[in-house]
Amino acid sequence: MEGQKAGIDVGKKNLYLSYQGKIYKLNNDEQGYEEIRKILPKETKIILEDSGIYTRRVLRALGKEYEIRILNPLIISKHKSIRGKKSDKIDAKRLEEIKLDETRMAKISKERELTTQWDFITKTTSKIKNRIRRDLNSLGLEDKLNKKNIEKTLSMNEPEAEEIKFLLQELKHFEEQKKKIEEELKSLIPRDHVIFTIPGIGEIIGSLIVARVGDFSRFPTKKKFVAYCGLDPFTEQSGSRVLNQGISKRGDALLRKLFYLSALVAIRVNPTIKEFYENHRGKLRGKKLVIACARKLAVITWAVCYYNKPYNEL
Repeated sequence: MEGQKAGIDVGKKNLYLSYQGKIYKLNNDEQGYEEIRKILPKETKIILEDSGIYTRRVLRALGKEYEIRILNPLIISKHKSIRGKKSDKIDAKRLEEIKLDETRMAKISKERELTTQWDFITKTTSKIKNRIRRDLNSLGLEDKLNKKNIEKTLSMNEPEAEEIKFLLQELKHFEEQKKKIEEELKSLIPRDHVIFTIPGIGEIIGSLIVARVGDFSRFPTKKKFVAYCGLDPFTEQSGSRVLNQGISKRGDALLRKLFYLSALVAIRVNPTIKEFYENHRGKLRGKKLVIACARKLAVITWAVCYYNKPYNEL
């Protein structure tokens, strides 16, 4: 028996609660959470779609009083494609109807939150560097962040030079914060974790992957893990032909990036990936080949972590 269930579609300002045939529109604030407490008995299991910060807000408010379950967005997207229409009310109703075995227990993970911060800082520093390169080019200098170019800008009295000075300070701040996050993650993930036995996965990226995924046992098959990373093939059928359209990109974007970066190294140092790369060089090229290697590396990572066996014992 699954017991009493409720579905909540979470938005920035509003919540749509579906419970026993009724839909309630509530504020996504303490007043709305208090209304939920009045409507739902404490034994009710609440099902949410993982929609980022707004979901975490609800989890922090109600997680100590109710069993909250998180649904992978890929599952609810399948329900939407079958039934057609979409609205917040319909989504809330669909969430209530989801089977509990299609969900996982919700929890706020410090490790996962650190990976989100790391990803934000990485993207921000990349934008800052691109802006500095643009300014250097505008000043007639090479668009390279080297000591020679930076020293030249310090003696200039141009708006772009002033911006570069400011951006360099910001860049230093973000890089220091990124370093702190990496050190904290390394302290939270045991050094003897089996993921570090995989050639091509270094200390920082390995820590990020483990922190991001959490419990690998929630993925009973390699196919489900690869789909969670968004590295699963996306195909379309046209008549009798099946067309390969690349990867789905519907899963976790950060994990996808981490496996791609690791694949670039694994191609040189991991015997399995190196052999896979050589065997597929005639069929695939460039980025497509690296993505295929990233998918293969994700499968290896799942096997190592799911079975808790070192790479060389698989």
